[in-house]
Amino acid sequence: MGKSTGFLEFQRLSEASLPVAERVHNYREFVLHLSDEEAKVQGARCMDCGIPFCNNGCPVNNIIPDFNDLVYRQDWKQAIDVLHSTNNFPEFTGRICPAPCEAACTLTINSDAVGIKSIEHAIIDKAWEMGWVVPQPPAVKTGKKVAVVGSGPAGLAVAQQLARVGHDVTVFEKNSRVGGLLRYGIPDFKMEKSHIDRRVAQMEAEGVSFRTGVRIGDLPEGSPVHSDAETVISPAQLNAEFDAVVLAGGAEQPRDLPVPGRDLDGVHFAMDFLPLQNRVVAGDTVPNQIMATGKHVVVIGGGDTGSDCVGTSNRHGAASVSQFELLPQPPETENKPLVWPYWPVKLRTSSSHEEGCERDWAVATKEFIGEDGKVKQLKAVRVEWKDGRMQEVPGSETLMDADLVLLAMGFVSPAASILDSFGVEKDTRGNARATTDGDGCYATSVPKVFAAGDMRRGQSLVVWAIREGRQCAREVDAFLMGESTLPR
Repeated sequence: MGKSTGFLEFQRLSEASLPVAERVHNYREFVLHLSDEEAKVQGARCMDCGIPFCNNGCPVNNIIPDFNDLVYRQDWKQAIDVLHSTNNFPEFTGRICPAPCEAACTLTINSDAVGIKSIEHAIIDKAWEMGWVVPQPPAVKTGKKVAVVGSGPAGLAVAQQLARVGHDVTVFEKNSRVGGLLRYGIPDFKMEKSHIDRRVAQMEAEGVSFRTGVRIGDLPEGSPVHSDAETVISPAQLNAEFDAVVLAGGAEQPRDLPVPGRDLDGVHFAMDFLPLQNRVVAGDTVPNQIMATGKHVVVIGGGDTGSDCVGTSNRHGAASVSQFELLPQPPETENKPLVWPYWPVKLRTSSSHEEGCERDWAVATKEFIGEDGKVKQLKAVRVEWKDGRMQEVPGSETLMDADLVLLAMGFVSPAASILDSFGVEKDTRGNARATTDGDGCYATSVPKVFAAGDMRRGQSLVVWAIREGRQCAREVDAFLMGESTLPR
C-alpha cells in the first residue's frame, strides 16, 4: 500500500496557496492542487496499517488506501473510478471538507496524517482535465418519477444516483441557480461555482431536470430564509405528480442573538451577508448588498461560517475584523491517545484568519449600541465555564467599535414551514424524523416522502450530505422497484 517505507521517508506536504496580498483582492480560489509528482510522494506515505480507520472516519467511506496507492503508482484513471465509487462530488469535498478521514489516519497517532484531502483534490482535478468525468445515462428507464426538493449536495447526490438507475428525476430549487448552500453560502474563494455548473451539465445529460425559482409550500412573511421563487407548488401537487418525493433542503433557520439593539441597522445574519457577495461574483445585480468596506466588523461565532465572513470582509476592505466565540479557546494540539481516531477539538486557524482577524474566546455579547438607528458599538463580557455552565466574569464588560455585526452562530433546523406543509413529523430539534437503519430508512411519517441531509440530521458537513443523499437514493429506489442495485 503506497511505498512500504514511504511514511518513514517522506514528510507531509500541504497544498500551496497564493500569497495573502494577492488573493484578498479577488474572489478566485487560491489553493493549488498538488502536482503529479507531489501527489505520488504523498500517496507513498499511506501505510499498510492493516485496519484503515480513515475509511470509517470518512462519512462517505471513501476507499482511501486504494486511491492513495493508485496515485502512488500514477494510475490516475483507476484512482478516479475508485473515488467516484463512493463520492459523487469529490471536487466539493476535496476543497471544503475538513477531512475527518485525516483525523482517523493511523499515521496521525505519532506523526502527520497522510494528506488524503489534497490527494482527493488532485485526483478529481486531473479527471476533469483529462475528460474522464462523463455522463452516465441509464441503459433502461423505469418510468418512475421522483421529485427532489433542494439542490444542495444531498439533493444533487440523491438526484444523480436515482437518474443513473433509470428514474425520471426533477430537482426543485427555490433560488435562481442550482447548488443550495454550496452556491450561496460558500464563498467563491473557497470553491468557485464553475464546479457546480459542470456537474449540473453532467446530470442534465444523465436525464435530471432542474427547475429553479420554484418554491415548494409557503414561506412565512419575515422568514430569514431567502427565496427567489416566482412559482409556488403545493406539496399536494407534488405528491400527485410524482411517485416519490425527497426533502433535501438545508438547515436554513439561523440561530439568533436576542439582546438589546438586535434590531439596529448593521446587525445581520451571516447568511444575509455571504449569499449577496456570491450573487455579485456571479454577475447578478444586487441593489442592497451588505458591504464591510471601511467598517469595523465583528463576527459572532467561531465556526466555518464565521471564518467565511472574515474572509469576505477582508476582501471588501474592512477597517478591522474581529471574531468572538462563546466557548473557551480550545487547546492548540489534541490529546491524541485520548481522542484518536475521532475528530479532535483543537484550535484551528483557517486561511481567512491568516488574512487578518482578531480572535477571542469565552466572550458573550450583552448589547448592541446604536446611533441614528445604526449599530456603532458592541458591549461584551468575558465568561467562565464551570461544570458546563456559563458565568459572567464580574467587572469584565467592555465596549468595542462595531459598524457591522455578523451573526454566525450556526443553524438550528430546516425551515419549519416546508416540513409542516408536507405534514412530516419532526424530531425534538425540528428536523424531519426519519431513521437511517432498519426498515424504512430515510422515510418520513408521510407515505412516499423521504428526507436526507441537513433536512433530516440538522446542520452538518457537505460530506455528510453526500452520504445521506446516496443512502437515501438506494432506499427510494428499493421503495419504487422492490429492490435496488445502488450502493449504500
